[in-house]
Amino acid sequence: MPIKIIRMKLINSNTLMLFFVLLFASFGASAQEIIKDVETVEVKAPVQTGRQKIDGIIATVGDYIILDSDIDKSFLELSSQGNSTKDITRCQMLGKLMEDKLYAHQAVQDSIKVTDAEVKGMMEERLNYMVEQIGSIEKVVQYYKKDSEEDFKTYFFDILKENKLTSEMQKKIVDAVEITPEEVRNFFKSIPKDELPMFGAEMEVAQIVVTPKVSEADKKKVIDKLNGFRDEIKSGSSSFATKAVLYSEDPGSRSSGGFYKMNRKTPFVKEFKDVAFALQEGEISAPFETEFGFHIILVEKVKGQDLELRHILLAPSVTRTSLDEAKEKIELIRKRILDKEITFADAARTLSDEKETRANGGVLINPKTQDTRFELTKMDPVLYGQVSSLQDNEISQPIMDEEKQGKKKYKLITVTNRINEHVADYGKDYIKIKDLALKEKQIKAIGKWFDEKIGETYVKVLGEYRDCDFTNNWLKK
Repeated sequence: MPIKIIRMKLINSNTLMLFFVLLFASFGASAQEIIKDVETVEVKAPVQTGRQKIDGIIATVGDYIILDSDIDKSFLELSSQGNSTKDITRCQMLGKLMEDKLYAHQAVQDSIKVTDAEVKGMMEERLNYMVEQIGSIEKVVQYYKKDSEEDFKTYFFDILKENKLTSEMQKKIVDAVEITPEEVRNFFKSIPKDELPMFGAEMEVAQIVVTPKVSEADKKKVIDKLNGFRDEIKSGSSSFATKAVLYSEDPGSRSSGGFYKMNRKTPFVKEFKDVAFALQEGEISAPFETEFGFHIILVEKVKGQDLELRHILLAPSVTRTSLDEAKEKIELIRKRILDKEITFADAARTLSDEKETRANGGVLINPKTQDTRFELTKMDPVLYGQVSSLQDNEISQPIMDEEKQGKKKYKLITVTNRINEHVADYGKDYIKIKDLALKEKQIKAIGKWFDEKIGETYVKVLGEYRDCDFTNNWLKK
């Protein structure tokens, strides 16, 4: 398939999917039961304003219905996030809503599990963010036009559960798609020379990191504090979730009371997994250390290979003396490199405290592509600011870097290679070409999946929407 067609499909798909991936979730994704032999639903307005107009059912997909107002809500949600909707028609929006319903319906048929605990954790995290943005839970309820907090939470729970089912079903389809080197080669050969994609300017970057040392006394303070939490929780005088909300330094789980769901494949550090899977249900671990700090874990449920747990993270404080010592060490490393005593790569291998890059001579891996190249226009703004003024093989002055958890470290950065904007080259750009080829194959797999599942699933489109020219065969013509 020509690359221009691939890009157009991806652009259209991304435009229509924006409302689905928004943090607040889609208005139009509320889970509903099929209402058979009834094609309108009466929506009551508050007592003081009388009744609103009847809101009609416009489509049914498996176990879900779509109302005409769901399309309006989806447009409103897109607009509220600052996205343009002028190029999206009601037919296109309905098609996207029907896709989401089919994903969710088939996820249930395929026994894809989404637990209530998992959804509640997601809901608490999003609610906390909304309250921060809007000001209070009352304003959130008002924004969503619900009568009470309980009514809103029930509504929002259904939205999040359906969205999770949808995303898990999409993931299942896409994850099953693999591509061989031969398929990548054939894909590249099929692109006409005048349609080969242009790849933007890129650079390869390496770094050396020195982390300030934490004293044993400061470590003991944190361990003692965690042991105190553990004793209070075991005695029943406090709950684990409350302690996590109040004290945990893990931003990813603090708002949900330290909750995580994990299995052996979940990308947690080894030390965390080892402790978690050694615990019995209801057991609380002793404090243990990872690269992030010290933790305690409570395993709430064991479900086959899955664990539902809570954890509290505390990181020991770093003294001013330790920071000064780290800076002095990295300045000496820089001097040795400039004096040609050691190369940057060898210094990274033997002296850097960052184990992820140490073995590779300090070379950074792009987390989005898993390649060593960073496209300048897509580079993290902080990293770009640190390297943009460096010449080839120039070494930066020591940079003090502070992570989200508050951990501080010093680093040296150098640009090891620059790649100018260029037409795609199979040898030099294999990873990017493979990614394009894989995306095309995934698009085809999703299209085939829709063709099969629409044929197997009860689908009904009503009224004027039967005149829509849908991408998928929803009308089964």
